[in-house]
Amino acid sequence: MKTKQVTIDAMMAAMCAVLGYLALETNVIKVSFESLPLLVSALLFGPVNGALVGGIGSFIYQLLRYGVSATTVLWMLPCIASGFIAGLGAKMRKFSLSRGQTVVLVVVSELVFMALNTFTIYVDSKIYGYYFYGIVTGALGIRLAICLVKATAYGVILPLLMKPLRQLMDEPQRVAGK
Repeated sequence: MKTKQVTIDAMMAAMCAVLGYLALETNVIKVSFESLPLLVSALLFGPVNGALVGGIGSFIYQLLRYGVSATTVLWMLPCIASGFIAGLGAKMRKFSLSRGQTVVLVVVSELVFMALNTFTIYVDSKIYGYYFYGIVTGALGIRLAICLVKATAYGVILPLLMKPLRQLMDEPQRVAGK
C-alpha cells in the first residue's frame, strides 16, 4: 500500500508541474488544471499527501519556469494549502464523500487557492516593483469566476475518478508471471 501511495503521489506531483506549464495565462490571470492532481492525491490519501503533492509539484514548476526567488515559497503556498484542505475534509468524512460534499470541499479548496494566489501576486508585485492597483483588484472578478467554474467542474469529475482509483488501491498486488 505504501509503495502504491508514494508512486501515485510522485505521478501526481509530476502532473501538477506539467499542468502548471500547460496554462493559459496573462499577467494576472492563469487558467490551469495544476490543482487537479493534488486534489486526487488529497482525496485518496489525506491532507499530508495533498499538501506534499501540491508543494513538490508547484516547487518543480516554479524552479523550472522562474528559478528560485524571494517569493518561491509564497507561490507554492496556494497548492500546499489547497491540497491540505481537500485532504483534511476527505479524512474528516473518512474518505467517503458524496458528490455534493466533494463539490463543496473542492470549491472551498479552490477559493483558498485563489485567495492565497492573489495575496502572492500582491507581495511579489511589491517586492519586484511591478505593483499597481489593478494588478490585484482589476482581474479579481474574472479570477473568481474561473475559480468557481474550475471548482464546480472538478467537483463533478472527481467523484467519477475516485471510485476506480480507490478500487485500484484496494486491489491486491499481482505478482509478475502468475
